[in-house]
Amino acid sequence: MIYYKTEAEIELMRESALLVSKSLAHIASLLKPGITTLSLDKVIGEFIHDHKGVPSFYSYKGYPFNSCISVNDVVVHGFPGKDELREGDIISVDVGVYKNGYHGDHAYTFAIGEPTEDVMKLVRITKESLYKGIEKAIAGNRIGDIAYAIQEHTEKKHGYGVVRELVGHGLGKQLHEDPQVPNYGRRGTGPVLKEGLVLAIEPMINMGKKDVYTEEDGWTVRTVDHKPSVHFEHDVCVRKGKADILSDYSIIEAVEKNNPNLSTKY
Repeated sequence: MIYYKTEAEIELMRESALLVSKSLAHIASLLKPGITTLSLDKVIGEFIHDHKGVPSFYSYKGYPFNSCISVNDVVVHGFPGKDELREGDIISVDVGVYKNGYHGDHAYTFAIGEPTEDVMKLVRITKESLYKGIEKAIAGNRIGDIAYAIQEHTEKKHGYGVVRELVGHGLGKQLHEDPQVPNYGRRGTGPVLKEGLVLAIEPMINMGKKDVYTEEDGWTVRTVDHKPSVHFEHDVCVRKGKADILSDYSIIEAVEKNNPNLSTKY
């Protein structure tokens, strides 16, 4: 069942989404070679609690951490651990917040130091594809229009692998609601988009093959060819004429730009 939100509910969701954005911005200030992803996860949990939220991911279907932190060939759902980040790594940080009865859920991929040009191109194209999809998240369009826009920009134009097994989703009182939002598909197909629908749109794009596998922990998803993967995600409300982005990358990007350990050359 698809749930449409009232204006009051949308503003509560915006508050949850912005706390996710602020959490990601805080992490952007800390990222550097030598830091462990486990220490970042602890900071994320503390930051969310300090701002009167609850980490959405912790204990969700048994998930044991506050965030998903995916490095290099990990597509999504990476377990934070004691391994240290290294020069040239790319790291996707995916955070969920539950506040005022509603979830926020989005992700951002950071580049540590100076990754190779082809990796930085993947970061750029994936981020661009997120906004290509968002442009189609307007009343009267269909889910397939979002999906096609992302696939066309990544797979058809640049030959990247678009993950099939994992998709975006509706968002609200539940972390995952209907409808599913694939990053591949045909225009003019799927449910009609109506005002008040809130979606988590999240392209997961591989440099190589689209194929992935899940590790024995039941969560960590990697590319089969172990080539890098990039993940960006925004929380978006469907409107007439232009989508309303509830999350805010600008505060993340400002910190990212001022951290000398991060590359923004994409």
